[in-house]
Amino acid sequence: MKKVVLGFSGGLDTSFCVKYLSEDKGYEVHSVIVDTGGFSAEELQEIEKRAYALGVKSHKTVDALRSYYDSVIRYLIFGNVLKNNTYPLSVSAERMSQAMAIARYAKELGADAVAHGSTGAGNDQVRFDMIFNIMIPGVEIITPIRDLKLSREEEIAYLKSKQVEMNFDKALYSVNKGIWGTSVGGKETLTSDKFLPEEAFPTQTAKTAPEEVTLHFRKGELSGINEKTFEHPVEAIQYLQSIAAPFGIGRDIHVGDTIIGIKGRVGFEAAAPLVIIKAHHALEKHVLTKWQLMWKDQLAQFYGNWLHEGQILDPVMRDIEAFLENTQQQVSGEVSVTLFPYRFQVNGIRSPYDLMNSEFGKYGEMNNGWTGEDVRGFSKIFGNQVMIWHRVQEKVKGEG
Repeated sequence: MKKVVLGFSGGLDTSFCVKYLSEDKGYEVHSVIVDTGGFSAEELQEIEKRAYALGVKSHKTVDALRSYYDSVIRYLIFGNVLKNNTYPLSVSAERMSQAMAIARYAKELGADAVAHGSTGAGNDQVRFDMIFNIMIPGVEIITPIRDLKLSREEEIAYLKSKQVEMNFDKALYSVNKGIWGTSVGGKETLTSDKFLPEEAFPTQTAKTAPEEVTLHFRKGELSGINEKTFEHPVEAIQYLQSIAAPFGIGRDIHVGDTIIGIKGRVGFEAAAPLVIIKAHHALEKHVLTKWQLMWKDQLAQFYGNWLHEGQILDPVMRDIEAFLENTQQQVSGEVSVTLFPYRFQVNGIRSPYDLMNSEFGKYGEMNNGWTGEDVRGFSKIFGNQVMIWHRVQEKVKGEG
């Protein structure tokens, strides 16, 4: 029998794929789930049981949480990446890690084919296909839901005909949880004029009293919260999420351009990612020079867009990552943040690398590094070419 590796979540689409590929197409199905922070241990066990009940030959759980951070999230923090100044790339970033892990597993098993449950209407089909084409060229890519153009009702009818027992009730909201944020889709995101209701968000608002937290950064990476230090930034992110999410912080709706050329809306909650990015950016504004900040903004915007479109394996991404990492050598210190219901504010920073140093002058008050005559001469030279331009225009007009 031919082997196929199937990216398996245990939902309707991938459950259909197991039955269709094994019983209708005669494949030996090897399912794999890649955990990027979206599942509890109990949920992963339940998904494994479901896979075997559906008839897979083997099932594997890949713990990709730390590798996801090391290869993707840290650069999103270094670049303060928010797509369209809103969205921390919660889903698109994790799909890259998942696709690469599935491709490596398919190579390890010597699979003849690889399969995923994407439909023909979203970004994920492009992301998965592209990664597979690059990493495992020649391995057949099978996408039953997309190729058969199946409706949800048709999938349910098929599974019922195979005596599959599972909850076929469609949830009011589609939720995709990961360490870098949780996406939420529902009827409101299918329109352009409505926001998601409170009950749509997985974390309900439970905190109302303002709470101050201190984030500790070491070379751009989150290393501690308040008095707690962590072995790995993943643990710090999870801890901050537990503190900030009950405030209802980090909720919004992202409107963006999909890879396939249509506009899309998706709700999300990402308390820790948004607090981290804003705190990190505040620290950078104190310790980096203006040209470091400017070029970081330029390159990070491209990096985020290219990552969103599935191009993580483009070598230019390694070049940008090297630049971003190099900028973080002095991004160390602590940032004070106050959490409120549905919002937060960055209060200030402390860092030994703070360029806002009173030893060299206080903005708007006193300078210690130059004289008034120095500034008088600098101002003439700095504006010299623009002065010449205006004088030339006046001369030409006068001659005309």
